[in-house]
Amino acid sequence: MAEVVNISSNGFLVRHEVQLNIPPEEAYELLVNVGSWWNPSHTYTLNIKNLNIDARPGGCFCEKYPNGGGVQHMSVVHAAPGKALRMTGALGPMQAHGLAGSMSWDFIAQKPADNNQALSKLVLTYSVGGYMTGSFDKMAPMVNGMLGEQITRYKNLANTGKVD
Repeated sequence: MAEVVNISSNGFLVRHEVQLNIPPEEAYELLVNVGSWWNPSHTYTLNIKNLNIDARPGGCFCEKYPNGGGVQHMSVVHAAPGKALRMTGALGPMQAHGLAGSMSWDFIAQKPADNNQALSKLVLTYSVGGYMTGSFDKMAPMVNGMLGEQITRYKNLANTGKVD
């Protein structure tokens, strides 16, 4: 399930839900290993090896530039291994506006399948608000699409071992 839940004059909310064939603890570890699944076309350096999530309060979802410098995509505000990761910040082109965002990755343990394999459900929500030139009517579907692409790559890696 992927949807733009709400769009208003001052922000939007998107939500994605996917089933994973791994337990929440493994799903969390895979998430913080963002350089293994994020699409490089949605980075500044076009190289996912430059991405890192320091999964602790005050930590950074950052991208380093090869010759120094870098980008702070988001800040970690809540890290509960196997349960949740919450970060704040405005991704990509939204950084150039007066926007704030809260992104939550929540992992919910599911009943094991017949083969007793532990499962989990991932619920991703991203709420963005503030001021930007233009309206959120165009931005919200673009963000939803970009996050949908990332979630699909993440889910594929979790469930099949390959991002594509």
